[in-house]
Amino acid sequence: MDVIRKIGHNEILEITTPVLITWNDGKSRLCGDFRALNNYTKADMYPIPRIPLALDKLEKAKYITKMHCMKGFHQNGVKPSSMKLLRIICHMGIYEHTRMPFLIINAPAHFQRMRDTIFQEILEGWMVVTIDEIIIYSETWEDHVQYIDRVLSKCTPINLKISLTKCNFGQQQLLALGHEASGISVAIDQNKVAAVLRKPVPKSIKEMQSFFGFAIYYRNYIKKLAHITIIYTICVQKM
Repeated sequence: MDVIRKIGHNEILEITTPVLITWNDGKSRLCGDFRALNNYTKADMYPIPRIPLALDKLEKAKYITKMHCMKGFHQNGVKPSSMKLLRIICHMGIYEHTRMPFLIINAPAHFQRMRDTIFQEILEGWMVVTIDEIIIYSETWEDHVQYIDRVLSKCTPINLKISLTKCNFGQQQLLALGHEASGISVAIDQNKVAAVLRKPVPKSIKEMQSFFGFAIYYRNYIKKLAHITIIYTICVQKM
């Protein structure tokens, strides 16, 4: 999957963006600093699935499959007229994105719309499509195998790629959407809790925002969240 192409020396350059390198689990990722472009971009308000509603669907499932979409937003193409806006510059030269890059304000909406369109005939009843994942659930093994086959048959014609190393097929319990899901219950991922407990007490606005984002995501498990919200607001105002 070609994500970027190098710009020739004879091409006129109107816009270039500096490069950021981010690390996740020891792996580097090349990203453009598109904050200026995002400021001038009209936000696409296409709805993203609500996690609590998706989790409710998994509570009665006996079999669950999680498929991870390879390279996420890169599976969305970019119109030639938009490529010049997605140019990045580094010590090796100037490149432009031929696929949707990360850190673009409307990338999640475009990616969600693309997959909703692909699976629109089969979305209801046994399937959830989120930003990174496709989740299939069922009460019988026979149905589950059939559902997986139907999903893959939709992926093949449009070359939607799945990362096998990040997939789990036909499990009775697995981690999905930041939770431990099974046919008996849905609980918070304890790895997430442990990560937060290891962090020091927030001392800056950015650290406070990071903690509060976690709290909001898991609000169903936090008692007196409204009280915490008031304290958070007061602390941010004093910083």
